[in-house]
Amino acid sequence: MPVFVVFLIWPLFEIALFVTLGSALGLGLTLLWVLGTGVLGVAILRGQGLQSAGRLRAGMASLRNPLAAAGSDALRMLAGVLLVLPGFLTDALGLLLLIPPVRLLLIALIVRRFGVTSMQSDQPVRRADGIIIDGEFTEVDPNQTRPPSGWTRH
Repeated sequence: MPVFVVFLIWPLFEIALFVTLGSALGLGLTLLWVLGTGVLGVAILRGQGLQSAGRLRAGMASLRNPLAAAGSDALRMLAGVLLVLPGFLTDALGLLLLIPPVRLLLIALIVRRFGVTSMQSDQPVRRADGIIIDGEFTEVDPNQTRPPSGWTRH
């Protein structure tokens, strides 16, 4: 229920801030601010997106704590998303998440709250004595003549 209330009240705060700051700054500066933070957010997402996803995937695949390895990248992506969304409150939160000490503090709070220390896999551990490849095969007679494949016809 509290999450629903936050999503209900959030737009009201954004509208109130738009009206208040928009009247203080004027229409031109308000639109310039919204456009500028949107461009900044897109630049952050474009720069961090695939790189961060790759680091997060690698951290999870090696059964390490993904927050320790890629938490800062994930929070930078969240900052980019918040900056893309129009609104002064989301922009303020996005700009806060761009400050490295704030990200480190938030990561520490998340780790302490949820107690993520390591991950486990349900897969059995195998020794590295030999390589096992599971698959299916069909025997092909090398002397059998076959028509050329459709890919080689000209």
